[in-house]
Formats: sequence, structure tokens, C-alpha cells
Amino acid sequence: MSQVSQRNFGLLIAYMVPGYIALWGVGFLVPGIEPWLIGADDVGPTIGGFLYLTVGCVSAGMFASAVRWAILDTVHHRTGIVPTRWSDRWLHERVHAYEWIVENHYRYYQFYANSLVAIVFTYLCWRFSTPGVSLDSGWVDVAVFVHAAVCFAGSRDALRKYYRRASSLLDSDKEIPMTNGGHPKPPTKPKAGSKPGPSKPKGK
Repeated sequence: MSQVSQRNFGLLIAYMVPGYIALWGVGFLVPGIEPWLIGADDVGPTIGGFLYLTVGCVSAGMFASAVRWAILDTVHHRTGIVPTRWSDRWLHERVHAYEWIVENHYRYYQFYANSLVAIVFTYLCWRFSTPGVSLDSGWVDVAVFVHAAVCFAGSRDALRKYYRRASSLLDSDKEIPMTNGGHPKPPTKPKAGSKPGPSKPKGK
């Protein structure tokens, strides 16, 4: 039961929370979205509204994840985080350990990175919906910048740990060249002039 709860929590932070943030931004441009978020007439969301909100959050979270994959992953890979390559030969034997790594590192990377995409999107929607905003709202800009910086730093740390631990788990056969320099050592050759040791007599 704890494993199912942990997996549900990972999916919640990876898609639902960033999707809610992105849906909040859509609400600035589409007035019909706001009742999904806060409910109609201040009585809270209805059952139908909750269903729409859930589907909308998942859809928006998946879209934010696609944008993250297309942009933020590339930025991380070109600024020092090298995506490792590993063999899946041992995956069937170590699938539970790999799932633990995904839930404790990659899901958090998705949360930080997808939330970063959603925060920037929501900020832009708010700016476009209120063109007359003056410089008095500078504290909002500062808050968005701080949140975006924290999410960016957190995403780099989580992604780096995911690559490192997944590589150490699934690269035990050392058959695939590692882009991070972890290449297998060539077999040592006997020195010239050295004689092989005496062989042990075989048992009868």
C-alpha cells in the first residue's frame, strides 16, 4: 500500500501541481476556467467542476512536461549535465530499485522543471491579461523570478542525482560506452618475460 501511495504522490507532484499552476494562468485569459479553480458563487468546486479541474490539470501538466522536455532538458544537457547511457539488460532484476530512483529523484525533477514552465507561462498570461499594470507590481516580478530560480536549481540537482544513481544501477555490465567517462578498463596484458604461475594439479 505504501508503494502505491508513493507512486501516486510522485504523479501528483509531477503533473497535477504544475498543471494547476498552468491552468491558473489560462484562467487569466479564459474567464470560464476560473470557476473550476475556486468554485462558483464562493461555495467551492462542484463534482462536475472537480472532474473538469482534474482532467484539465493532468492535460496542462502533460503539456508543460512536453515543453520541459523540448526546452529545459536541452538547456541542462548543454550546460554540464551529461545524460548517461545504460544497458537495460539488468532492468528486469532491478526494476524495484529503478522505480525507487524514479520516484525519489526523477519525479522531483519533473515537479521542479514542469513547475518552472508553468510559472513562466502563468506569469506571461497575467501580463498579457493586464496590459495596464504599472511598475508598482514589481514585487510580483521579483517573486516570480525567485520561484523560477529555485525551481531551476532544484531541477538540476534532481536530474543530476537521477542520472548518477540510475547509471550506477543499470551499468554493471559495462558494455555500453559511458558519455561521462566511466568506460570499462581494458584487460591487462602479462608483462614481457613473465612466466605463468604453476598450474594446480587437477583432482582425481
